[in-house]
Amino acid sequence: MKNLTLLFVLMAQLAQAQVDLSYYFNDVSNFDPAIPTPEEVLGYQVGEWHVNHDQLSKYMNVLAEKSPRVSIEEYGKSYEDRALWLVKFTSAANQARLEDIRLEHVALTNGERKSTNDLPVIVWMGYSVHGNESSGTNAALLMAYYLAAAQSPKVEQQLAESVILMDPMINPDGNMRFSTWVNSHKGKNLAIDPQNIEQNEMWPGGRTNHYWFDLNRDWLLLQHPESQGRIQQLQRWKPNVVTDHHEMGRNATFFFQPGIPSRNNPLTPQNTFDLTYKIAQYHIKSLDDIGSLYYSKESFDDFYYGKGSTYPDVNGGVGILFEQASSRAHAQESVNGTLYFPFTIKNQLATSISTLDASHALKDELLSHMNEFYSSASNLASKDKVKTISIEPKSDLKSMYHMLDVIHQHDIDIFKGQKAHSFQIPVNQPQYRLIKALFEERTTFKDSLFYDVSAWTFQHAYNVNVSESTSSLSSSELVTDFAVPKGQRIGGMATNYAYAFKWNEYLAPKALYAIQKAGFRTKVATRPFTTMDGQSFSYGTIVIPVGNLTMPDKNRLNALLNDITTDGIDVYALGSGESATGPYLGSNTFSSLNQPKIAMIIEGGVSSYESGEVWHLLDQRMDMDITMLRMNAIDRVDLSRYNTLVLVNGNYRSISEDGRESLKAWVRNGGNIVATKSAVRWLASNEFTKVEFVSPPRGTDKRPYAEVSPYFGAQFIGGAIFETTLDVSHPVAYGYTDSSLPVFRNSTTFLKPQSGIAANPVMYNQQPLLAGYISPKNESSLAGSAAVTVSSLGRGRIISMVDNPNFRAYWLGTNKLFLNSIFFASTINGNSLR
Repeated sequence: MKNLTLLFVLMAQLAQAQVDLSYYFNDVSNFDPAIPTPEEVLGYQVGEWHVNHDQLSKYMNVLAEKSPRVSIEEYGKSYEDRALWLVKFTSAANQARLEDIRLEHVALTNGERKSTNDLPVIVWMGYSVHGNESSGTNAALLMAYYLAAAQSPKVEQQLAESVILMDPMINPDGNMRFSTWVNSHKGKNLAIDPQNIEQNEMWPGGRTNHYWFDLNRDWLLLQHPESQGRIQQLQRWKPNVVTDHHEMGRNATFFFQPGIPSRNNPLTPQNTFDLTYKIAQYHIKSLDDIGSLYYSKESFDDFYYGKGSTYPDVNGGVGILFEQASSRAHAQESVNGTLYFPFTIKNQLATSISTLDASHALKDELLSHMNEFYSSASNLASKDKVKTISIEPKSDLKSMYHMLDVIHQHDIDIFKGQKAHSFQIPVNQPQYRLIKALFEERTTFKDSLFYDVSAWTFQHAYNVNVSESTSSLSSSELVTDFAVPKGQRIGGMATNYAYAFKWNEYLAPKALYAIQKAGFRTKVATRPFTTMDGQSFSYGTIVIPVGNLTMPDKNRLNALLNDITTDGIDVYALGSGESATGPYLGSNTFSSLNQPKIAMIIEGGVSSYESGEVWHLLDQRMDMDITMLRMNAIDRVDLSRYNTLVLVNGNYRSISEDGRESLKAWVRNGGNIVATKSAVRWLASNEFTKVEFVSPPRGTDKRPYAEVSPYFGAQFIGGAIFETTLDVSHPVAYGYTDSSLPVFRNSTTFLKPQSGIAANPVMYNQQPLLAGYISPKNESSLAGSAAVTVSSLGRGRIISMVDNPNFRAYWLGTNKLFLNSIFFASTINGNSLR
């Protein structure tokens, strides 16, 4: 009876998320009383509220002050200027020589050391890269307390022989959005209804960072400060084990790796998966001990190296993904019973401890694995017929230098090439496997299903020229600075006629917008021309007439032109309107340009990822203004303030009939729409355009029931790369110097070419696949289809892009298609669409 009463008391406490440390730890009597608990610092027990960044920062810094086992380092800042912390746990003796330990450990990866004797194992624990999957970050509080305060001989030995690097809140900006939401909607009596407001954040939610990017896809791409700082530390330390704590749907249980075996990346050594399995045995025991349900070898895979659980695999470590069914708020109904926040934290804590147990027990194997991983790179490289990868720019310098800077951050050596602005990467270096992963064009796979993309080939994303050579490196000049070279002032610093700059450089749109925003008139060349002094200019060249400017305005413009050269743009002073070939500068073939006034519809069913990609591109990269309009207010806003409207992938059905008519009237009056992916279909179905779609043929073959899901899953394009052909004379393609352009695709919408004589400036090739997986049916539908079409409605233009040209911020090669559509839509000749 006494035990039954205690059980009811514990259940009642948990029902209100009021638990104490004994709920999380078997024995709380063995903790150092001099080390404060989270509750003593935060004022509440872990699990009662969702911790925010300020609170977590306070606790981690208190531990570093109070415990000789703990030190803390700020490794970066988020976009919202929040500190990114790396908290280091090890014995006091090890803390005194951490840098020596790091150097000795890294020596395993560069051939300077073979013996693993007396080396600590390095364990990286990363929590809640998705800000609204907060059981991880809240478990980090308890794991930090455990490492700082536990006094058992077992823990003391582990700390003497391990260094634990904790990244307790990978995504602080997302965390702050989410924690504010759920804490402000929590009641005294916990609401468990999944339809309750607490369990349903407002758009865009807390999963993503400030610009609404999924940071767990950025480990390889490194487009954001959070990722850049983290990878710098990972490459400095080369951890043996890296954990990645997540949440999933409420009706699941708990997942830990290994993932689906048939989807392992073939560049990852088999021993990585063998070690993953050995580590999993410790999670099994830990979760069995507390009675938690779990599963493995399903749902998730280890193919794309841009995630937190796979990036370590190609860097000599072992990545471990944990997925906990989410309470989403403080409690939530599920098919497994009510899911309470403390329970989700407890599972994350249990597997954090089991990770440490496994890493310590398997220390010698993990260290030997890392040594073998890097020492075998030379053997693999010697057997590879490719010895050197040569890199040269295609259309612009900035894209190439940006790509090289990302590659360099992955601890890959890059050397100067023989020609100006050319570079070489020898494959025979410790990061051999990662180099192969960045540049490979794989099109054959064991499996036809992928958790994420099936291709991410860097040279295609950045649209640079890459060639493979069987010859060894021809230069010994190591390059470490990848800032784009400054542009030049050509033809003099001043002119009384006009200035010009070419459109091929990546940041040319930034320059144009800055000039327009400053109030200067601009024109675009719709035909190539050559000046009398022999300078050649192609389609899209920007011309700034200065003949009618006052001297103060000329000086102001000159200073602005000096500024834009810092972005790698050459500025030409033109002394005459006469051309040696092509039109004179006063010709009508130079179209006047208006400054873009850009709005984008957000919220509702719109993709926050793809909205964020546009926002980031314009705001961070191009220094351009953008207004974001709520979908439910579109019938009330003054659209006359804008000349360009962006519609990204999403569901726009909630726009009212009045809203649709308002949009149509705005387009007829000269407004332009740039639409991507499913927004293209919405515009067509609502008669903004007459775009038609290709439907893949339906199969008539019968299959066993067990094959139904894999069959239909294989028809999904998770992310692959295809070749298109450009009309480089078309305004949408201005600035490209090659008619061949790789594009990224992750949808199954296929556009029929329009009937207009020049209405399809970007077309898929007949054999389009460059890298990744596509089913034969989908490839048949894609071949010869349109990638970009242009339509007219009254005086306005509608650019329909069936793909996302701004994918994950690293597809610099197709950003120009999107930006051209913004700047040049109004210059498109209506006759070309007939």
